Amino acid sequence: MPKYVPEIKNARREKIVDACETLYQSRTFGEITFAEIGKACGFTRTSIYTYFHTKEEIFLALLQREYEKWVADLDGIASFSRLTPASFARKLSLSLEKRVQLLKLVSMNLYAIEENSRLENLVEFKKAYKAAVGTLENCLKKLKPAPSETEIDAFVYQFLPFMFGLYPYSFPSEKQKKAMKKAGMTLKKCTVSALANAAVLKLLEK
Repeated sequence: MPKYVPEIKNARREKIVDACETLYQSRTFGEITFAEIGKACGFTRTSIYTYFHTKEEIFLALLQREYEKWVADLDGIASFSRLTPASFARKLSLSLEKRVQLLKLVSMNLYAIEENSRLENLVEFKKAYKAAVGTLENCLKKLKPAPSETEIDAFVYQFLPFMFGLYPYSFPSEKQKKAMKKAGMTLKKCTVSALANAAVLKLLEK
């Protein structure tokens, strides 16, 4: 097989994921169809099927890519020789503010995306997720004073589920805003960085 074939296959795969990402910026997961993704990237359904068997697998690949980007950001944080709780909270919250697509994906339909993807695709995604967990742990080890392994575990497995709620609290839809108003609820303006920063500082309290 010519050496350029894997590069072409990877480029085509990325083009499909790019098309999905573009559609997801203005549409919901439920509104996007396999056919629409094909139309957006210029590939037939049969061509897409070479790489992805379901719409969910395309979204899983997009989520994997987002985690890989976040790992790169976390690596930058972990490169500091010393972190205070305040500086770590600020840097971590800003890294999430850059990853709105990641937060949107994990807040919606994650279970369905994983359940409707082939095992081999899910394994590749879990590798990216594992890298994110490991890099987050490396960041925590740079804190002064350094937390114990038990404290690191507690932080990681409280903060990661917390991330699932960041997007809906920071980016309520117009319909949600209208419903809250009619229900007599006060809509408080929240940002990803402010919510995350406060949560990190709270979790680091001893």
